[in-house]
Formats: sequence, C-alpha cells, structure tokens
Amino acid sequence: MLILPTSSSSDPLISHGCHFGQTVFALCNYPSLLTNGVLRLEQMEETPLEYFSAEERREHRVFEQLLDSYPGLLERLRNGSEEEILHVGELIGKGASGARGDDTKSLKSAILDWISPKGAAIQPPLHRNSKIDRGFNHELTGSLLCPAGLDWHDAETREKLCSGEILVCGDQWPVFLYANHTYDAEDLWCGLLRSRLLTCAYKHVFTSPSSVDKDPKATRSGNARLHGMNCVTIASIAYIATQVRFALSSSSVFSRTDTSTDSETFYHSLLDLFEDPGEFKEVDELLTWWNRQVFPTSSAAKRSISVNRALSKIRTKRLVTKNAANLDLTVAST
Repeated sequence: MLILPTSSSSDPLISHGCHFGQTVFALCNYPSLLTNGVLRLEQMEETPLEYFSAEERREHRVFEQLLDSYPGLLERLRNGSEEEILHVGELIGKGASGARGDDTKSLKSAILDWISPKGAAIQPPLHRNSKIDRGFNHELTGSLLCPAGLDWHDAETREKLCSGEILVCGDQWPVFLYANHTYDAEDLWCGLLRSRLLTCAYKHVFTSPSSVDKDPKATRSGNARLHGMNCVTIASIAYIATQVRFALSSSSVFSRTDTSTDSETFYHSLLDLFEDPGEFKEVDELLTWWNRQVFPTSSAAKRSISVNRALSKIRTKRLVTKNAANLDLTVAST
C-alpha cells in the first residue's frame, strides 16, 4: 500500500511532474490520467487498445510514458487505493503546473527582449509586468500572433482581429511559428516551428536564460542537465510554442481551459501534427534541426534522413498497402 508522505513539498513525484509536463504532456488532469490508466489496463485484458477512441489511445500512451519514466510507479498505483492514486496524480500535477507557472512568469518579461527591433526600442513601449497592451492591441505582438494566411498589414483584417470580429481558434497557427515569420501557402512545412523566437524561448527554459544569445556548447545546464535531457522531444516543442503564444497575448492568467486563448486546443493541434504517421519524415527532420540548435553534440543532432533505412521502407510499404485497400473499397462501393 502507498503510504502518503507527511510533507509533499519534497516528494520526488513533484520534481518528476515538472519535467514530465514540459517534455511529454503538459495540459491534462493528472489524477484522471492515472485513474483512467489503471482502469484501462484492466479493460485491455479483454479489449485491445486499438478498439478505444483516438483520445483514449493518446491518453494511454501518455500514461505508459509516465509509468516508464518513473520506476515503481505502476506497482504503487496497482497496490494503492483510489484515494492514494488521486494523491499521486495531484503530486505530479502540482509539479507540472508549478513548472508551467514559473515558465509563464519568466517568459512574460524575457520575450520582450527577443521581439525588440535590433538596436531600437519597442514602440509604443510594452510593459514587462503587465500584458494588457499585448496581443492584437499592439502592432508588434499582433503581427506575430496573426494567423498564418491572414494579412496583418491589411487594415480591415487588423481591425477585425483587434475587435474580436475575427475569432482566432487554437488550431489557427500564428505566423511566429515560422522561420522569419514567413508563411508559405505552397509549402506548408517550410520554416514551420523553426523561428528564432521559439529557439530563444526553448533555451531560456531548458538550458538556461544565459544560453539564449550564445552559440550552443557541449555543456548543458538548467532543467536539461538536472533531468538528464540530451535531446528535444516533440511535446517540448509544442509546450514552448504554447508558452510563447501566451506570452505574446494580452491574457494575464494561463489556464488550459481558457477559451479566449484556447491554449489547450493549440497545444493538442501541434501534437496531432507530430503524431500523424503521414508526417513522420518531416517531423524527424524537424527534431534533427531542433537538436542541432539546442543539443548539437547529441547523437540525435547528427542523424540524417535515409530513405533506404528499414524503418522508412516499412512505413512506406504500410502506406502503399493502406492506400491500395482504400482504393479497393472505393471501387467496390461504386
């Protein structure tokens, strides 16, 4: 049976939750994640995972990653009461929300240094301790948050964004995600998630604030070193993008259920892209690019995409077979 600690402030689950939230899955209800995960393990004795909904499958993958990353956790959950399972989830959630809050507070000010015009000040000035004048209320932050495909320089579009007549949903990606803040409608992957603003924020959070303006080095410090992190994860990119988007917005309080910023939808939309089997090659190239920016000495930064490797051939064959099967079904139904 799991014995509840007398003081949870030093519980290692809190520290683990900090890093897990930043690098594996940020926006979720951890007590529910654990409760559902334990229940699903029992259900899977009779029902394979593929028969569950897409949302349940994703949740279970996160649950399994959590179990793999914390030795002994599965045994603690299986031997614990419902109350104890909820307590473990609360500790992990406390760590995740605490880290998210610290990052939100830190990036609130730091981001102004990265978006300032070179050799000049932001005009009109943006306050470091207040966000009320950010978002679409300011020319600079508005231009960065403008959804890709819309023209911020068009007066009518800008006015509708400012007034809220054009409602921006979480799955409408802002132009700051793209390298040089340039969106190519003909090549949707061109520059996507390769902006300097994102790499600055990533280094600020994971390697140290002082590493932002320096060339990458072999040594690591900050959160990455503390948790033995030597490569970028897809979820950590989505996490940083979500944090940057919030830092540029005029919203004052980060909440995963906030409908005005729609942060949860935004975060999940990026994960949907990363986890799409059809985008494997592009995602693999993206991760290699990111590792070269942040962890240049890691083996992950030196990978090159090879169309001749076995894994690539297996996936290609699977895709061809799937497309052929779909074609047969289409022909049969006509």
